[in-house]
Amino acid sequence: MYETAIDDAVLVVSELLSNALRHAHPLPSGQIRVSWRWTEEHVEVAVSDGGAATEPRAGRPALSSLGGRGLGIVEYLASTWGVRHEGDVTTVWAVVTAVDTVGNGHVSTPEPALRECG
Repeated sequence: MYETAIDDAVLVVSELLSNALRHAHPLPSGQIRVSWRWTEEHVEVAVSDGGAATEPRAGRPALSSLGGRGLGIVEYLASTWGVRHEGDVTTVWAVVTAVDTVGNGHVSTPEPALRECG
């Protein structure tokens, strides 16, 4: 259902934003940008920042590790994700698919939109 995709997208944004705040530099404006796009098929989310010393990648932490699971969670919830570099801006994006597991496969969604905070 679309509500599940939204819940998953909220968790993905939380993980991406946490990583940006913890590991990256802010944009030249001093901000970190969050954006999302809704379609009938998916929710695409993105977090843009000023980059970090290392490339974002999913880790494989030990069971006793206190962190390092964020991009693994993103990998699990998203149908795809990646990193885009544009000048001094690094954007980590993810696509969460909206799947109707009951009924005719049609998912009722709001009008496609792009929203941005930051």
